[in-house]
Amino acid sequence: MTREKALALRALIEKAAVSLADGDALGGVELFPAWKNETAYVLGDRIRYEAKLYKCAQAHTSQPDWTPPDTPALWTEVAEPGTIPVWRQPTGSQDAYNKGDRVWYPAKDTTVYESLMDNNVYSPEAYPAGWRQI
Repeated sequence: MTREKALALRALIEKAAVSLADGDALGGVELFPAWKNETAYVLGDRIRYEAKLYKCAQAHTSQPDWTPPDTPALWTEVAEPGTIPVWRQPTGSQDAYNKGDRVWYPAKDTTVYESLMDNNVYSPEAYPAGWRQI
């Protein structure tokens, strides 16, 4: 196979990967384009960064200091379906918790809480009425 053919196939694979569900996409993180600086991203774009899969939470043009792990307002790490994340302070409506979302709080393997409302930006400690202990 020629290099040109391999690059053409890679482009087709990346195009097809867009349609994968998040759980399936995690099995092929390498199929997604690597995060790049000075690139326009739109809501829902998925990229690879340090062997992890991230989903764009807010349209933006990337900058050197806006890497996915450093900007939770812009990127959300894609997790296995059913995985319960550790609570983190939402930065706005794009990453606020919704009714039924579950989190560990204050740390992993402590207590699991379920949000009782949509657009919940408060911790279980700051607004206990917004959460139910599981």
